[in-house]
Amino acid sequence: MTARRSRHRSAAYAALALGLAGSLALTGCNSHSSKKSKKSSSSSSKSKKRKIIGGGAAEAGTGAASRRVPDCYPSTYKVTFSQQTGPKSHVAVKFKNSTSRDCKLYNAPLLRFSNAKDPLPLLQGTPGHLDGTRITVPAHGYAYAVIPTNSAATKGSEQKSVAIDFMGISASSVTHGPATVNFAEKRLHISVGKSKVTNWSSSIHGAQLAGGVGK
Repeated sequence: MTARRSRHRSAAYAALALGLAGSLALTGCNSHSSKKSKKSSSSSSKSKKRKIIGGGAAEAGTGAASRRVPDCYPSTYKVTFSQQTGPKSHVAVKFKNSTSRDCKLYNAPLLRFSNAKDPLPLLQGTPGHLDGTRITVPAHGYAYAVIPTNSAATKGSEQKSVAIDFMGISASSVTHGPATVNFAEKRLHISVGKSKVTNWSSSIHGAQLAGGVGK
């Protein structure tokens, strides 16, 4: 009877030892798997941070580039002229930005009618580096300037052509030009005498008011 009990106890102890060993092995595996999962999660998080930081820098660079607005260019199809008659007679100068991005215009157009040596004087004074005006013409948008011709002296005689330069920030600088418009070829009757031209404006009404011929 004693020997039988002893054998039963030995078997029970052996089973218990096997059970404990299996539990410890399983715990070790779970711990190792958890560490791997944490490392993988940490690595993924760092990768995402690097992507976000890199993407932000790239976007900032793109934004800075998009803010660089180029100068507008004159051409025979971008600059047009029309003459209004009556008490508030004037010549309207219209520029069309035919490109798909914004461009900038400084001060006023420099206009030499019929091969004149000097351009038409500026109605709003000679611009300097500090008080020069600048407007941004949106893609496919327009800008306007006006030449008052509401007196005999300012209306003068009919002109044959005009050479157009675009000014820079100061009176002495020219960004682009000249472009020459032949009025006879375009069947235009433009009369300009001892007059002056306004600065560029974003609207024809604003240019007319600046020239004193607004309605």
